[in-house]
Amino acid sequence: MRGRKLLKTMAINLTKTDYILYRECPKNVWYKIHKPDIYTESELSEFEKSIMETGNEVELVARKLFPGGILIERRDEEGQRTTLDYIAKNQEILFQPIFVKDNFLAAIDILKFNPATESYSIYEVKSTSDVDDKTHYHDLAFQKNLLQKCDLKIGNAYIIHLNSDYVRSGDIDIAQLFKIVDVSSEVESIAESVAIESVEAIKYLSQTTEPSGYCYCIYKGRSRHCSTFQHANPEVPDYSVHDIARIGNSKAKLKELIDSNIFHLDKIPAHIKLTDIQQSQVDTYNLNKVLVNKEKIVEEFRTLTFPLYFLDYETFPAAIPRFDGFSPYNQIPFQYSVDVLKSAEDKPEHYEFLHIGSDDPSMAFAESLQKYLGTSGSIVVWHKGFECGRNDEIANRIPVLKPFLDALKVRIYDLEDIFRKQYHIHRDFRGGTSIKRILPVLVPKLSYKELEIRDGGSAADTWNKIVSGNYNDAEKERAINNLKIYCGLDTFAMYSIWLALHKLL
Repeated sequence: MRGRKLLKTMAINLTKTDYILYRECPKNVWYKIHKPDIYTESELSEFEKSIMETGNEVELVARKLFPGGILIERRDEEGQRTTLDYIAKNQEILFQPIFVKDNFLAAIDILKFNPATESYSIYEVKSTSDVDDKTHYHDLAFQKNLLQKCDLKIGNAYIIHLNSDYVRSGDIDIAQLFKIVDVSSEVESIAESVAIESVEAIKYLSQTTEPSGYCYCIYKGRSRHCSTFQHANPEVPDYSVHDIARIGNSKAKLKELIDSNIFHLDKIPAHIKLTDIQQSQVDTYNLNKVLVNKEKIVEEFRTLTFPLYFLDYETFPAAIPRFDGFSPYNQIPFQYSVDVLKSAEDKPEHYEFLHIGSDDPSMAFAESLQKYLGTSGSIVVWHKGFECGRNDEIANRIPVLKPFLDALKVRIYDLEDIFRKQYHIHRDFRGGTSIKRILPVLVPKLSYKELEIRDGGSAADTWNKIVSGNYNDAEKERAINNLKIYCGLDTFAMYSIWLALHKLL
């Protein structure tokens, strides 16, 4: 490194995070920098915050692979000076060293000095279970280019990610928990193009006036829109062609519509060939009519046997396995709710399970299920792949439970199928089939809006905070109650939707 002069930061420094976001949607990042009030208008959910916390947790554990490393804690000019001091001393391992040069800024997850070659290797820690070649390579290439600007000789580039094949048995085996993948050649192959794109990003983001035109997300389905989509594209109505089912998988089709300035469903020309499901959604919207296939719904419901068990699970996807038999991101089943309906004329009976201890809840969870589900009657769920998947995982970990859990498979009925198969279509479903999309339409008196916990991600995060000791006694009691209310509403919502359909027949 030539000297230790610290360059002052410019008004706009492009971070590696913003560079990756820029590649997804430049205008969204422009808002982030120049109009943060708009960018933060939609606050991060508790689930989104938990994802960030997971990333931090994985990185902390990964550092154990590099004993003796020194953490650069500050993210300001003092942190930059500290980084340069350690670089001058040839410190072997640095965690989060921060570099700034020519309007580029990055904190490196792990930087390792090789005295033999006088070069540095870059290690990027990802909380994923594999390498994403669409983002991870670019992330590392950005870092490599910056370090070379700072006159550091760069050796290899690595990605450290979780090993999905690892199964915990006893204490965590750090070496087996992670995979270290050498991606040096892949990073080198795109380094030049990343350098060019990074300069373009600086120019774009340095504009003081809002860039014209649509944001990149205009060509994506609704679920992939950035947080500032509506600000960037005011011409697009709240319910648009972006909401057509699976339109994001039909990129050419969506592009043709957008390039023709067609955003409203009632403006789609006849030559645009939609799938049957897509066309049914559009027809329902245009006709403003509810389409109900009573014969098919009757056929579906004839397969059900009383008593009906409306069942819902809540789970926590621990990135770092907490218990024996678990792999990274295996779901910890901590809660269920079940509403038992003995006949169509009865009212459902409610039962529940919630484990708030620090031990593995799997056995207690399944034994409690066995108590309430019995041996006969249909088990009604929403999106059965989830519950069935969790049952299989528990059975694999605890073989003595396998006969019981396997026997549940033939009893499980997926209520979402009614809507997925379009036996009931309403324009206000907006092409979706989630319970939170269906419930307000069929049972408007029920709502998640007033709940403190409104989704499974927030429920998982709340449970994790309970068992991690993040709450005082009063907060813990409130959190437990909120979990019970949320999960209970999930099953009562299923019963209520079933009842609404039953009354139509």
